Amino acid sequence: MLSILSWTPIALRRWSPIAACLLAAATAPLGANGADAEAAAPAAAAEPAAAEADAGTSPEPVGGEASPSEATAAAQPKKPAKVRFAEFVLESALPESPGQTGPFGDLQTDLRKTVSRFKKAADDDSIQGIVLNLRNPSLGRGKIDELRQAIQQFRKSGKKVHAQLEIATTADYLLATACDEIIMPESGFLLLPGVRLEPTFYKGLMSKMGVKADFLHMGDAKGAGETYTRKKWSKPVRENLDAMAGDLFEQMIETIVRSRPVTDAQAREAVDLALLTAAQAKEAGLIDRVAYADEVRAGLAGQHGGSKLVYVQNYGRKNVDTDFSGPTGFFKLMQVLTGGGSTSGRRAGKKIAVVYAVGPIMTGESQEELFGGSTVGSTTIVEALAEAAADDKTAAIVLRVDSPGGSAVASDLMWRKIQEIEKPVIASMGDIAASGGYYISMGCDKIIAEPGTITGSIGVVSGKFAIKGMYDKLGLTTDLITRGQNSGIFSGMRKWNASERAAMMRMMEDTYTQFTGKAAAGRGMPVEQLKALAGGKVYTGRQAKANGLVDELGTLNDAIAAAKEMAGLDAEEKVRIETFPEPTEFFETLFGGAKGEKEVRVSLDGVGLPAELVEAARRWQAWQRVLQREPVGLFLPFELRVE
Repeated sequence: MLSILSWTPIALRRWSPIAACLLAAATAPLGANGADAEAAAPAAAAEPAAAEADAGTSPEPVGGEASPSEATAAAQPKKPAKVRFAEFVLESALPESPGQTGPFGDLQTDLRKTVSRFKKAADDDSIQGIVLNLRNPSLGRGKIDELRQAIQQFRKSGKKVHAQLEIATTADYLLATACDEIIMPESGFLLLPGVRLEPTFYKGLMSKMGVKADFLHMGDAKGAGETYTRKKWSKPVRENLDAMAGDLFEQMIETIVRSRPVTDAQAREAVDLALLTAAQAKEAGLIDRVAYADEVRAGLAGQHGGSKLVYVQNYGRKNVDTDFSGPTGFFKLMQVLTGGGSTSGRRAGKKIAVVYAVGPIMTGESQEELFGGSTVGSTTIVEALAEAAADDKTAAIVLRVDSPGGSAVASDLMWRKIQEIEKPVIASMGDIAASGGYYISMGCDKIIAEPGTITGSIGVVSGKFAIKGMYDKLGLTTDLITRGQNSGIFSGMRKWNASERAAMMRMMEDTYTQFTGKAAAGRGMPVEQLKALAGGKVYTGRQAKANGLVDELGTLNDAIAAAKEMAGLDAEEKVRIETFPEPTEFFETLFGGAKGEKEVRVSLDGVGLPAELVEAARRWQAWQRVLQREPVGLFLPFELRVE
């Protein structure tokens, strides 16, 4: 139970130190007094690199002779200039998000903010380069493409990026190959195991539990229910996934060959080894240097002889004042928790709206977990699109999609809203934009995908889990009263009978006809040609570009540039980026705000469960949310994470 107490000066003094601890752990690395924390390089006799605060200077005298102290100061050698390197650390997931207000919004590191930090560093004349520490961030191929492009854009400023690896996964390494230099300590090693798809099939487990899965699908390669109904993939699904995995593998090899001094054969040989020590990676040409972090810093200091070298930690991240002492401490905390003062207000000029559709697709409002994760609610996205379109200052809209699909009805409602908008709407695909995620994208004027985006999966699936066997094992019974030939169509006690199955197939056929017809119209191709690409088949973004399911390959920034062009704006014209849906305030996420009843779910991350079980639980939950509300869904065949 949560009690709200009235605050007195005495209570405030007692509580303020405790309140300060609420954010201290998260904000301590961000520095004090609103400044970037700067870490000094180790001092060395031959290579001075100590970090010092810039000393204040006194105004020059207006006239007369300098004092003895001033003359002495003038005679002293001039202090060397400070050389500043921005230090970035990537070590966790970078979610696609319009952001969140309050302390968690300011402290959260997401993809959009990270890309912006690279851009800020490129434009900052006080920054000479970046030291990028890669510590196994959980990134799909789409996000890797985005970050590689951000690094390459930074390098165009003439500054260098130095990547530091320790235990490097494929994601770490593909990011590092975009940098000027790759460094690894002697004890480090490189993991390049190639591409492997190994989903878990649950039919055997459910059989032991007395649960039977009953699934129908439109499209031979629509395998969304096969992990529950089979013990291995069917031939059409396997062939499709094999082709997709092959292209992801080739993209990885091409990236290495394009970025490193190795041949195609040498890159494949390194991947076949899978595990390389730092020395082996250096010998193979996969990294540039074997060195420890302190040696890297000393080397950078040496390259700027006579200058002080500092690392600007958490460069570009917003600082949060955690001093909640004194009479105003409580009010300051409330301002931080509610995001007060974090907005910049409305400004003049044209803008591009970026609408984020991230997570499984559901009808109703989007839902957010307190500590991460979200669903795409059709009501929320339709309202966001309408708000963006109604603003006279909005020149165009970019729909950023990172979704495996979900509700067919919700997908169609969002598609319809996009069709109604007269302004240009560009779809920008992230890691995944498949099935329902592709459905909402195909309504846009142009589709831009990352080369490694997983997309397609144009098909329909429906199913349920019959649990009578489990009831029997547990000694549970039901007593049935029924009217209507198909009254048991949604019953969880048994599988569909022939009449119920026929009714389900009629609805699925109608949904599939709508899906393929609208996709064909959106892509400007005959329906039969579109159906040959449909059937539930999944593709990489590069494959989808080749077969006509997407228009271009590129990043979110490329989509924004395309939106400007379609809106008739000059390529060099400055525009503001406004994100939708509006960030959720901290207390609204926690308590549901003024909209009454709202579900708040706590993420499964960090509770000690294996990652595979966490993903399985999330997928089961997504199935349950959709199929409890409606008879058919648009789902990706599997939970895919390509690293």
